[in-house]
Amino acid sequence: MAMYQIGIDVGGTHTDGVLLNQNNEVISETKVATTEDVATGIYHAIHTIIAEANIDTSLVKYAMLGTTHCTNAIVERKRLNNIAVVRIGAPATLAVKPLIGVSSDLREVLGKYVYVVRGGNEFDGREIVPLDEDHLYEIANEIKGQVDSVAITSVFSPVSKGHEERASDIFKKVLGEDIAISLSSEIGSVGLLERENATILNASVVNVAKTAADGFIQALNNEGIDAKVFFGQNDGTLMSVEYATKYPIFTIACGPTNSLRGASYLTKLSDAIVVDVGGTTSDVGVLVQSFPRESSLAVEIGGARTNFRMPDLVSIGLGGGTIIRIKDDGEFTVGPDSVGYKLPEKSLIFGGDTLTTTDVAVALGKVQLGDPSKVAHLDKDLLNKIYAKMVELVEEAIDKMKTSADPVPVILVGGGSILLPEELEGASQVIRPDHSGVANAIGSAISQVSGQVEKIYVLDEIGRTNAIESAKEIAMSEAIQAGADPDSLMIVDIEDVPLAYLPGNATRIRVKAAGNLAK
Repeated sequence: MAMYQIGIDVGGTHTDGVLLNQNNEVISETKVATTEDVATGIYHAIHTIIAEANIDTSLVKYAMLGTTHCTNAIVERKRLNNIAVVRIGAPATLAVKPLIGVSSDLREVLGKYVYVVRGGNEFDGREIVPLDEDHLYEIANEIKGQVDSVAITSVFSPVSKGHEERASDIFKKVLGEDIAISLSSEIGSVGLLERENATILNASVVNVAKTAADGFIQALNNEGIDAKVFFGQNDGTLMSVEYATKYPIFTIACGPTNSLRGASYLTKLSDAIVVDVGGTTSDVGVLVQSFPRESSLAVEIGGARTNFRMPDLVSIGLGGGTIIRIKDDGEFTVGPDSVGYKLPEKSLIFGGDTLTTTDVAVALGKVQLGDPSKVAHLDKDLLNKIYAKMVELVEEAIDKMKTSADPVPVILVGGGSILLPEELEGASQVIRPDHSGVANAIGSAISQVSGQVEKIYVLDEIGRTNAIESAKEIAMSEAIQAGADPDSLMIVDIEDVPLAYLPGNATRIRVKAAGNLAK
């Protein structure tokens, strides 16, 4: 029996949609303008792909959304939750206040209710001081009715998360079970300030994620689709709506991740460099065994340093709508600003008054689009120089991402990829696959489902092999519960950290399993 799934990817300029059948073949695809309220753009995309395919909507079983909602909300400082920031770490951490390295305008928005409470642990798991529960009750009563989301960070909680969990219980008791609570031990890695920032950002975009989820489900319902809904997360796998509204920070950078996964699927290459050219920027990432290479550095989001997992990307200000300025002396600049989704009205080939990268490619005969006669008067020598500069920007970014001097395959995807040539320096081959314009939506639709476990095992009792086997089984059952097909499950990540401070030779094991959606 035929069945279908929908992949939607919302970018800053375009919302892309794709409908796949059970063999992951593209049945219909679309690119519509991203709208101010986002939901309308999503609705247009779903409506278009369903109308074009002319299928029975009851056969659509899954719908995946990759979205920049949360990133944009942080960058624009809009639609953020009213949050309380609670750090468990007095007196040890009083020298450096929460939100200290965060840019001042974001601190103003998020720093209204900031508290430091006695408690926390040493790096070896011992309590620094007992948790001050009376203070937590005081805080809870003070913020009642003022905030709708709480970020709790305790010193060395990835090693020992008891204080965070106890604080969470107290807030739920006073503020009700529905209060959104973000615990740093579930979000970031060891460094306190970056982990705290990631937790604060997570707490601030819970409402944005809920609104995005509701809007997506509503858009599906409007078309008579009752599908199981997933969000894309930035490691290239899917998460349920419940998970996404608890950890919305993991949706950040899922767009480029989806493009990388889509590029791998369309070309059947598992190791390559991917250049995703959008309307405003190009993201360059690296595929390792079909998944994005992860960044090992602290990542800055909207002016706050964080340390949760992110794909390793270089973004450059070069896209289909990038503005070219020519000075009187014949010198020129490329970007970094762009006309974005206004390309069809602003650029020369469409009768506008702004010279863009797309105009340059059309004038040089590299792309057929719009009205070429409107750019015929431009000086070809100068255009060739500008085009060479555009290509050079991309080649430099590719070079930054390479780990050796050897040429590697380069895959071009995204709506703006038509601007780039068939050959690039440092590339063994340049591949522009079919459907490359909507690779991100395809990446979203073919994403796998993952399950993860993190547990402390006492090796003297259970032995190392059994401990790892046990953790693998739990991770796999988590993935199956999330909707993965048991036959396709693979263990994609194992981390094992010996905890020298605990008796009985203890170790913390983290295992992640991923598999295809059960069809």
